[in-house]
Amino acid sequence: MRINYVQIISVKINIQKIKPFKADGIVYHADTCLPLIDAVERKKVKFKALARYTYPGDRLNDNTIGLNSIGYWDANEPQDWGLDWHRNEGIEIHFLESGSMPYSQEKKEIELRPNDLTITRPWEAHKVGNPNIGVGKFYWVILDLGVRRPHQNWVWPEWIILAPEDLLRLTTILRQNEDVRLRSDKRVRDCFQRIGRAVDTDKNCSNSSRIRLLVNYLLILLLDLLDSENIELNEDLTDSSRSVKLFLNELEKNLPEMWTIEKMAESAGVGLTRFTHHCKQLTNLTPMRYLMMKRLELSKKILLEDTDLNVAEVAFSCGFSTSQYFSTVFKKHEKCTPIEYRLKMLDKI
Repeated sequence: MRINYVQIISVKINIQKIKPFKADGIVYHADTCLPLIDAVERKKVKFKALARYTYPGDRLNDNTIGLNSIGYWDANEPQDWGLDWHRNEGIEIHFLESGSMPYSQEKKEIELRPNDLTITRPWEAHKVGNPNIGVGKFYWVILDLGVRRPHQNWVWPEWIILAPEDLLRLTTILRQNEDVRLRSDKRVRDCFQRIGRAVDTDKNCSNSSRIRLLVNYLLILLLDLLDSENIELNEDLTDSSRSVKLFLNELEKNLPEMWTIEKMAESAGVGLTRFTHHCKQLTNLTPMRYLMMKRLELSKKILLEDTDLNVAEVAFSCGFSTSQYFSTVFKKHEKCTPIEYRLKMLDKI
């Protein structure tokens, strides 16, 4: 199959027109997969997908609400690109049919082999490639279950028709373990190949019914695999304290934002009282004091590494509202002004 160059370009152009997903008052933007789009434009890789939001591919319609992306790429020559660390707007099931591929999830780095199946939850950072993806045929299915944090209850699309007890067991296993890789079997391989053919032959969502059936069948196969693995479950993985901990880890990368305690609790996906309680338990600090201490840590780093920046620029880059407030807080904690700190520490180097 040849990729339609104009079609892929139109996906890039229309990215800003697609509405982001919103849950619990928080807006989440889907991944754009720009390295993949660029590779398709350069005819480096064969690609076909059906998608919504900012994922590339032909557009999905309302018949498959909850399915964010389904498709594959086929790389039959060495590649010069990879997908860097990212998260998805749902649970993603990957399958490598052939070849090999470097893959990382959270702190685990593995080499995917043929018939390897991986699962990522919305809060799990992962990347494909190290830095390049390698040669192989790679499938994926991304289902949005309306959650972004570990403690939130999963809501499957209404067209998922597994028996309630089976769906509950599947959900429980997926929520209470975070194993990265499963060895699949011929049935899974055949299912993904059928998914690939359904995506290939789809014309304006003509294969919606077939795709719904195949995704349901895939989930049944996944449950069989998980049941056969005798996976040890851990209820702590679904505790709200873990969601707060994940947020606090992410906070260090977003310190310049104008945070309030309400916005922090909302982003963590928990109520204000619970957020404050967990934050105090995890850090021994109130949320706003923890935020201030992290901003001060960042400011000290910037003062020494970016010596061309003045005090106001350092203050704003760390999220302080004014340079005067920054200087007051800094002097209170360090017993010297930001400039005095910079000169004193640079003299020691």
